[in-house]
Amino acid sequence: MNVDDSSAEQRWLLLIHQLPSKPAYFRVKIWRRLQGIGAVAVKSTVYALPANAETQEDFEWLLKEIVEGGGEAMLCEARLIDGLSDHQARALFDAARDEDYEALSKEARALGVRLATPSADDEGVEFGSQAKRLRKRLTDIAAIDFFAATGRLTAESLIADLELRLTKDKQMVEKPPETPQSNPPDYRGRVWVTRSGIFIDRIGCSWLIRRFIDPSAAIIFVAGKNYEPKPGELRFDMFEGEITHEGDRCSFEVLLTRAGLADPALQAIAEIVHDIDLKDGKFGREETTGVASLISGVCAANPQDEDRLTQGATIFDNLYQYFRSKRA
Repeated sequence: MNVDDSSAEQRWLLLIHQLPSKPAYFRVKIWRRLQGIGAVAVKSTVYALPANAETQEDFEWLLKEIVEGGGEAMLCEARLIDGLSDHQARALFDAARDEDYEALSKEARALGVRLATPSADDEGVEFGSQAKRLRKRLTDIAAIDFFAATGRLTAESLIADLELRLTKDKQMVEKPPETPQSNPPDYRGRVWVTRSGIFIDRIGCSWLIRRFIDPSAAIIFVAGKNYEPKPGELRFDMFEGEITHEGDRCSFEVLLTRAGLADPALQAIAEIVHDIDLKDGKFGREETTGVASLISGVCAANPQDEDRLTQGATIFDNLYQYFRSKRA
């Protein structure tokens, strides 16, 4: 069930501008300003932001700067009617932030490796200050993550893991934190909540819930930001959710452990979900590329989350039978 507000009419701010050809540094300066406020290009000289008081102020300051630099600019509020849908526009913002989060996650993983196996070059390196720098970058990116891009969960989890390791002052490779196991009946009769616009990890978790934990589970899809959980609800694959990324593990892997499901076929599926979701190639299963293409096709053809879940569940059912048969 969708209780997301994404179907409500979305208003957009559009900054339409033209910059002087010289000086070149001014063009670079404006481009950096646009990146800094989280605007995305919908045309070569047209940038968009979701309309609210804060984003309007950001654009108005930038407009003033463009005009003072010899350029031309106008700011308008618009409703998208044709040519570009609200869903496609949000996808542009999510793609931009996911790119930022992926770069941050890459740095966090690299720092984690250096923490585990410090070399002579790392002598005197202040790892704590580097972790703080990554945390600040995460905060800055999250501030312009208007539609709760998926990549934040991975980046947040990796940085939190770094901070925990530094707090414990352990310069060694650590196993992922052991997650307390619960018996499946603990999760029956609960309302499960996740972000709308579901993809591989949320589709997989939803399938796992209804297939192995609670066949009659109610699953609702909500806005990724500012959702206040109600009593009895369990949030999964959500920032600050009860079941979400932990360390370098995706939500499907965490849920599998929490529910006490030790089926090797499910573990194989978890490895595929991990590599598609985290994009780190950790397990490198040969089936991963094909599954990623199938899920991408389902999501492209089905904007509604319930439809994605219905068709995605068929893919997961078939995967499960495939891995079960391989054991025979």
